[in-house]
Amino acid sequence: QVQLVESGGGLVQPGGSLRLSCAATGSIFSIYVMYWYRQSPGKERELVANITSGLTTHYADSVKGRFTISRDNAKNTVSLQMNSLKPEDTAVYYCNAQRSFESYWGQGTQVTVSS
Repeated sequence: QVQLVESGGGLVQPGGSLRLSCAATGSIFSIYVMYWYRQSPGKERELVANITSGLTTHYADSVKGRFTISRDNAKNTVSLQMNSLKPEDTAVYYCNAQRSFESYWGQGTQVTVSS
């Protein structure tokens, strides 16, 4: 079992930055592939970025060059640095841990990009 708690969301103006964090407890964090997903009202949840235990990263085309995912296995955390934010980045952002048939979700954190 893995418990995930996100933090760092909020209201930011277009062009601004936010850093989301996800703290994991309960299992061996380093063996999980970690993901950030987001969901806007009326839309399906979509993958934003993921990072493997070996630090290989993958990004959605919509956030490439603006977002950076990182992890600290010693601190059991995964982060998402979001720069040059756009109104279309507004969503609830979720942290997800996956390994084999296991999948765990955090409760989500709201990010609102608006002037």
